[in-house]
Amino acid sequence: MWNVVERWVHRYFADEEAVLLSLLIVAALVVIVTMGTLLAPFLAALVFAFLLQSAVSLLKSWHFPHLLAVTIVFSCFMGFFFITMVFLFPIVIEQSSNLIQEVPGMIKRWQETILLLPEKYPNLISEARLAELVVYIQGETAQYAEAVLTFSVSKFPNVIVIMVYLVLVPLLIFFMLKDRDYLMGALADLLPQRRPVMNQVWREMNVQITNYVRGKATEVIAVGVTTYIWFSLLGVNYAALLAILVGLSVVIPYIGAAVVTIPVLLAGFFQWGWSGEFFWLVTAYTVIQTIDGNVLVPLLFSEAVNLHPVAIILAVLIFGGIWGIWGVFFAIPLATLVKALYNAWPRSVPEVLVSE
Repeated sequence: MWNVVERWVHRYFADEEAVLLSLLIVAALVVIVTMGTLLAPFLAALVFAFLLQSAVSLLKSWHFPHLLAVTIVFSCFMGFFFITMVFLFPIVIEQSSNLIQEVPGMIKRWQETILLLPEKYPNLISEARLAELVVYIQGETAQYAEAVLTFSVSKFPNVIVIMVYLVLVPLLIFFMLKDRDYLMGALADLLPQRRPVMNQVWREMNVQITNYVRGKATEVIAVGVTTYIWFSLLGVNYAALLAILVGLSVVIPYIGAAVVTIPVLLAGFFQWGWSGEFFWLVTAYTVIQTIDGNVLVPLLFSEAVNLHPVAIILAVLIFGGIWGIWGVFFAIPLATLVKALYNAWPRSVPEVLVSE
């Protein structure tokens, strides 16, 4: 038994770089688990810096000075962010408020529909059983409403934290773009001079993550805007709110689309019932999801991520459980990192094979 373990350790950890890389991975996991919330502004800035770096590189290829290129790209980013906050955010807040106000009416309509079931299907459900079910649901609804209210009140101090992030994240983005070469050089100085495995992993991950983040941002915007246009044309209530949910759902492959389908269908059902408008909504939503999965995703990620769907779902479950919402967002890049590490990891050839 010990011989098997010894041979395995010798095969995968004989190289000193493999040992160092293992220690770095363990240290990174400890930092993520214990300080993930504190690092949220840094990680958000890092994602945006990845998105904007290609624009900076494009301007520099047109012979723009580095600082001028960074200033132009950063100014455009802040302008877009300001326009979004001024025009889109109030619409989302208004629609969210209207939705909360209409929830009691939706529940009442749902109860009226449920109470008709014993008349239509007397063999399936009795009035007594239905009354028990309604009382139970009313109790659960009251508990959820109290929980939502308590959550909102308890999270009020976080408004100050959000305001700090609105200042801190743009500053981090600017300095990450401005001093990118210096920061990368300082990080490289902390590592060994001879690091072929780390260099191989870095080259692969630099291309993979940059393409993934850029492609995912494009997908979110394309799906969100398309959903808003179609839902607005169909006259769907809360079109902007639902479009944001559908757009953000693509961040979590497979699972996000399945989860966001529920509020979309509920919003259409409570607005129109079993009518032609509801089925038009279902058709439009199905077409959007089909085009996203079969046209947009292959077009944007054909060379970015090559992971099996099972690996993607496992990555979402594992990293989401470890790191919460950030783990869900970074699940695919982290899974890609694991794959790159596995492919580049130094392996010693067993002595039996060498002797043969």
